[in-house]
Amino acid sequence: MIDIRLDVDTILVWILVGLVAGALASRVALGHGLGLLGDLVAGVLGAFLGGILAQVFKINFQITGHPLITAMVVAFVGAVILLFLLRMIGFGGRRHE
Repeated sequence: MIDIRLDVDTILVWILVGLVAGALASRVALGHGLGLLGDLVAGVLGAFLGGILAQVFKINFQITGHPLITAMVVAFVGAVILLFLLRMIGFGGRRHE
């Protein structure tokens, strides 16, 4: 059985850190941003995905400094994975302006 911790503190960290991670990840994974709302949604979902994947695969690392730095890395990686998967199925292509 997988023990996934979903307390309020963990969810708030995923949301706050995911907001920043989504903006960065959309530029890495897609080459352009998704707009403010799109970046925020991608970051929050990516932070959730990154947190879940880290627990499922028993990935536990700590970056020296504040614990939010480690959370930022997990959220960023999760958001990049999410956006690459979305790009593979055809979402997130270049906008036609």
